[in-house]
Amino acid sequence: MDKDVKAEEGKVVKTDEEWKKQLTPEQYNVTRKHGTERAFSGKYAQSKEPGTYQCICCGQDLFPADTKFESGTGWPSFWAPVAKEAITEKTDRSWFMSRTEVLCSRCDAHLGHVFDDGPKPTGLRYCMNSAALDLKKK
Repeated sequence: MDKDVKAEEGKVVKTDEEWKKQLTPEQYNVTRKHGTERAFSGKYAQSKEPGTYQCICCGQDLFPADTKFESGTGWPSFWAPVAKEAITEKTDRSWFMSRTEVLCSRCDAHLGHVFDDGPKPTGLRYCMNSAALDLKKK
């Protein structure tokens, strides 16, 4: 069994040093330190390729490419995850406002935030950081 996975929880747990060895500085800042990339700078901001977006840290499937839409925000936006269990949501009160943070449920990587101004059928906009994602192409 992989030493990074706690079998009882199905969680991937690593030290900061292990994450720093695995990730680029930008990926580490976004996913482990709850940072964000500049708008329109991420590699998936304009991508229209089919596939599944996975967590850059643990490889868990997060968002199907066919739920991606152009939100005009400069970050990859999706109207639904692959499954509700793939993500965890928590209240984020940083930057003097209250938002809903989206995390990978398997490794707790910060992915971005979700807002209620998305398209039908969900009305949600999962505004993600490209640095937190890896596209597994079809």
